[in-house]
Amino acid sequence: MYPAKAHAIKTFSKLVELLPDIERNKPQIALLAGSVTPFRNDTDRELPFRQESNFYYLSGCTILSSYLLIAYQNGTSFATNPSVQLFIPKVELADLMWSVPPPSIEEASATHDVTRVDHSEALPDAIQELLRAFPEATFHILPASASFPTIPSKYTGLPLASNMRVTEDYLLPALHQARLTKDAAEIALIRQANAISSRAHETVMRVLGQGVRGAIKRGKGAGVDRPLLPSEWLIEKEAEAEALFVASCRREGAVHQAYLPIVAAANRASTLHYCCNDKEFAWGPVGDHDHHNHNEFVHDQARQLHPQVLLIDAGCEWNCYAADITRTMPVGNGGKFTPEARAIYELVLEMQRDAMEVVKPGIHWDAVHFLCHRTLVRGFQRLGIFKTPSSPGSGSWNSEEAILASGVSTAFFPHGLGHSLGLDVHDVPSASKPEKNDTIQRSVELGHESFYTYLRLRLPLEEDMVVTVEPGIYFSPHLLAPIRDSRHIDHDVLKRYESVGGVRIEDVVVVTKNGYENLTTVRSDVDWVEGVCSGAL
Repeated sequence: MYPAKAHAIKTFSKLVELLPDIERNKPQIALLAGSVTPFRNDTDRELPFRQESNFYYLSGCTILSSYLLIAYQNGTSFATNPSVQLFIPKVELADLMWSVPPPSIEEASATHDVTRVDHSEALPDAIQELLRAFPEATFHILPASASFPTIPSKYTGLPLASNMRVTEDYLLPALHQARLTKDAAEIALIRQANAISSRAHETVMRVLGQGVRGAIKRGKGAGVDRPLLPSEWLIEKEAEAEALFVASCRREGAVHQAYLPIVAAANRASTLHYCCNDKEFAWGPVGDHDHHNHNEFVHDQARQLHPQVLLIDAGCEWNCYAADITRTMPVGNGGKFTPEARAIYELVLEMQRDAMEVVKPGIHWDAVHFLCHRTLVRGFQRLGIFKTPSSPGSGSWNSEEAILASGVSTAFFPHGLGHSLGLDVHDVPSASKPEKNDTIQRSVELGHESFYTYLRLRLPLEEDMVVTVEPGIYFSPHLLAPIRDSRHIDHDVLKRYESVGGVRIEDVVVVTKNGYENLTTVRSDVDWVEGVCSGAL
């Protein structure tokens, strides 16, 4: 059973630490609303339902239109056994006719780690009972914004009518701090999401490889007199790769993708959050009704794909917990990287390995991120993209340290190395990158300030944090424009690599007592990737 009460204790322990000293031993009450069924614009067409993350963290409940009422008091029995009451909708005839009805009270009580389950109609009386029992309590809610489900005034008005303090200042920061580290149950769910997503990434690679080998055969009338069967599908478009990835996840029981999949071929891989996924690999826009492959993926046909990369950044959810995996694979060229793409891929893999070698509790994430910039600079100097002091007409201004200080590497690696991951793919932002952050002030400034603009985690690592490690190198014309005259760059050499577009490799790791465990199981070593994508393995 999902450990909702343990999460409530952890959250309120964090909340009490945020309160003024005089308030810390007073009773604390919290009311949260679950998500409701979303509808498309002004119609009655349902959109996919997904529970609000904080509500799920404290309840383990995916029942729509539910409420959660919690009472906690430091220094009393409520500190170790808080009152956690879950209120779910009553079954209505329309529910039985149009959709799957909510569970009964008895069914929900057996599957949720809460003190009590009742119907939503009982919520006002439950609030009033807590107000009478704890008249000195503070009443906590999440901020009133579009980011969280709205609590009707008929509920929030009850503590206000009793002159009880109602505040939105503490609950969300406490939840984010509690969610920053994960317990064993959460890690198990993230592990499962990563296992399913890893297999989906490998499925796409293997279908690409089958296409290269000509192993995908089509039966009589395929695509003409009858639809293509899954065993006859080729991947010649970004959308087809996305469809296969999502289908693989759904076949294994994953309900949601953790975010919009990013499936970017060729130079579109230089766009970090490219989620259009609407282009063919080599031949431009896809028509609205163009669903027909023509078996031209196979390398010995008349029309061949240009050598290019396919970057897929995608991961599913498992019981609301996310995976976030990126793999970059070769398309065309017989399923092999071009020499330039292979060199960039191997450098990104080196950046990731260098980062992972230092991941352990206590190291500041800024330092790990900076290490990746150092590895990039060294790699670019080896490739000749960046000059060295010994380059013709060069000098000390092209030393490794001088290039790092210039910030020019940000044009090629503009995003952060990684972020916290859990119930949300970019998890707990206020805790991961707090506005007031003494850990940065205490650390030695590392490199150029532009390195950290988009770094979503700026803390020392702690045991049981779950983070992504996702270095990348990109050749975006928009980001390269301001450095076209940089004296650190050999621009003739750079031109040879710009057609690569972009390479990113991303795994999910949990920080352990002495290092880390990689929860992502799909391989990324270059020989294996080429072997699978060429059909050799």
